[in-house]
Amino acid sequence: MLQLIMPIAFILGGYIAGRIFEKIILNKIKIILSRNQIAGPEIFVHSLRGVTLVWFLIAGIYGAVLSLQFNQIFSQNIADTFIKILTACFIYSVTVLIARLGVSFVEILTSRTEGVSASLLSNLAKITIYVFGFLTILQTLGFSITPILATLGIGGLAVALAFQDTLSNIFSGLYLIISKQVRPGDYVKLETNQEGYVIDITWRNTVIKEIPNNIIVVPNSKLASAIFTNYHLPSKEITIKVELGVSYDSDLEKVEQVTVEVAQEIMEKFYQKDTNFQAFICYENMGDYSIKFNVYLRVAEIRDKRFAIHEFIKKIHKRYKQENIHIPFPSEDIYIKR
Repeated sequence: MLQLIMPIAFILGGYIAGRIFEKIILNKIKIILSRNQIAGPEIFVHSLRGVTLVWFLIAGIYGAVLSLQFNQIFSQNIADTFIKILTACFIYSVTVLIARLGVSFVEILTSRTEGVSASLLSNLAKITIYVFGFLTILQTLGFSITPILATLGIGGLAVALAFQDTLSNIFSGLYLIISKQVRPGDYVKLETNQEGYVIDITWRNTVIKEIPNNIIVVPNSKLASAIFTNYHLPSKEITIKVELGVSYDSDLEKVEQVTVEVAQEIMEKFYQKDTNFQAFICYENMGDYSIKFNVYLRVAEIRDKRFAIHEFIKKIHKRYKQENIHIPFPSEDIYIKR
């Protein structure tokens, strides 16, 4: 029984040291880094949470195994087996730490790069790190990974065929991100007339949020091969068109002047930029009961389109009344021959 006191002391000592390190030392390091506003080391400290406790515990168990081997309670083979298991646990904890750091730095990189999806790249980075960690653990435990790699190479074709849709969505998502045809935050309109803001591009789907707060989930492979309009490329500013018509007895020069003035007022509200763009109108045709024309004005973003048209219609209707400009409605003259 006395021979077990030292191993138990090693294990308890490792656990207590790990708790003290996490509760006191790591917290102090985090406070210091937050004061200095250092982002990278703070992420490293956050990633160490829980991992350092495992390291101290592994060190305590390792000391206990050596103590039991020294007291001839464990044979050499049993001790070697425990040491391999502890080494595998240590490698797994290091893999977890590297995966956390990789995901954190990918998220930082994507947040600084406009229009890059974080979830797809972070998941790919995490999977890659865990695969390498798993292979390293197998090598440490004495398993040869060469046959495993060969088997994976031979079975890669079968896996590709079995997960054809999944792989297609993954590569399509990567293509969308690399080509920057669609970016998180962009406003897109699909060929099915569904439209909204792109929230995220995951490993399988592109998530679009509609204006009424609904969610559209589109497989990446479908979006990559679809015809869609991105209202944020090449820039967010868009030119909108409003169709109008005035009566035939109107002064067209005056109509143009008044309409452009109102359009410029709307642009000052929804397009507050130093630009040379000026609102203008184009007379299109002489219809059955009115002279038709289009008004062109610019807004800062697609979401302002509805509100700009709303304000423009109200103001132009009021201004036309003040200027005695008549907006005709469909009418027909009927002549009866006696």
